[in-house]
Amino acid sequence: MRLLRVAVSLLILALLSGCGYNRIQTQDEAVKAQWSEVLNQYQRRADLVPNLVNTVKGYAAHEERVLTEVTNARAKVGSVQLSAADASDPAKLAQFQAAQGELSGALSRLLVVSENYPNLKANESFQELQAQLEGTENRITVARNRYIQSVQEYNTLVRQFPVNLTAKMFGYATKPNFTVENGAQISKAPTVDFAPPAPPAAPEPPAPPAPPAPPQS
Repeated sequence: MRLLRVAVSLLILALLSGCGYNRIQTQDEAVKAQWSEVLNQYQRRADLVPNLVNTVKGYAAHEERVLTEVTNARAKVGSVQLSAADASDPAKLAQFQAAQGELSGALSRLLVVSENYPNLKANESFQELQAQLEGTENRITVARNRYIQSVQEYNTLVRQFPVNLTAKMFGYATKPNFTVENGAQISKAPTVDFAPPAPPAAPEPPAPPAPPAPPQS
């Protein structure tokens, strides 16, 4: 009887392996690992915000609206915690992405405002924070790209026959992925341009008046 149980167990393992169960497990763990890296880099950015806001406040305290936007966006990011399991929920992933996008926009506006304060730009702490922020944005882009690729590979696997039968049997569905308005945005890090905006083009001079008509005879 014991030998029969062992034989049945080995047969089941062989069938599961042949139907892609182990591959599903491997790819699912890869997705979870990439998601952890995405969270690490977003948290790294969030950790820079308090020092960045305090540094800017020391030179531009009256820029209250922009500073408040950054602080509120950072708080919102902190309230939207998303585990690897929750990232499989399209609505929760969209909410997470919206919160991170709001912080990205607020930080961009803050950095543009800093252009108006030469003393702030020359501040050593601000320069260091700026460099860290740019480096973190690059890491976020790399982590997002790797997560997107990992999810694509997982989704392709669980749709393939006969792996799709195993996935359905054990409850492995396709996963939602990050979305962007422009697909090219995921292939490069956002750039931060500190150059002052170009002056508006000068208006064209008015056309000269038409010459008077010759008198009729």
